[in-house]
Amino acid sequence: MYYKFSGITQKLTGSAPTAAYNPQGLRPVVPAESPTMIFASPTKVVSEAGSTPEYLGANRVPDLQKLFQSSEGVPIHLKRGVPDRLLYRTTMALTVGGALYCMVALYIAAQPANK
Repeated sequence: MYYKFSGITQKLTGSAPTAAYNPQGLRPVVPAESPTMIFASPTKVVSEAGSTPEYLGANRVPDLQKLFQSSEGVPIHLKRGVPDRLLYRTTMALTVGGALYCMVALYIAAQPANK
């Protein structure tokens, strides 16, 4: 026997197999008309686009693969030079500073209150 949730009685009730497998609200809905266009510029149809894809810039992936796969003895997180060093050192400084701040806060919280 198949069951489905009844919205009227708020209980499970016996039903036919098709009603149990397609409960109310989960039936596939085919839209009557195409949805309205969201963006102002129209999109290209596949036949209009041509066979070559259009990119906004040059493909930098092969260059970055060469950079990151080379073995220069430099850690991977510092391979891109000054920006990586700046980001790494800033992160380390904030981590050490936060740990020291936590230790000071714990020390102050451990002191008895003066009356």
